[in-house]
Amino acid sequence: MSDSPPRRVRVTSPRTVATRAQRVPAAREIDAQTMLGEVYMSSLLRSQLRLALLALAAVGVLVGGIPLVFWLFPDLTSVEVLAVPLPWLLLAFAVYPFLFGIGWLYVRAAERNERDFADVLERS
Repeated sequence: MSDSPPRRVRVTSPRTVATRAQRVPAAREIDAQTMLGEVYMSSLLRSQLRLALLALAAVGVLVGGIPLVFWLFPDLTSVEVLAVPLPWLLLAFAVYPFLFGIGWLYVRAAERNERDFADVLERS
């Protein structure tokens, strides 16, 4: 036996440059029209469609409900407000603030959907 310490051996990789896994931004996935990009876009389109159908249903119930109310309660057609029949007053003036409100809420919700979508893209 010898008194010298054991000889050191350096272990190296045959590959001198190791590649790191690159994260592909989600926006690039959408631009490249990959399957993942399609999933991102379809989720945005689904949420926007759901919102549009909800707004359309609200408008339909509001505008379609007024004639239904007067059909169910025919005595209301004889009511006058400031010499204007109630059905005309409701259809001519009272509907528009509700339509404006539904439109305003729709735009806010659609912008929130798009902001959430952009946040998802930034995080991924």
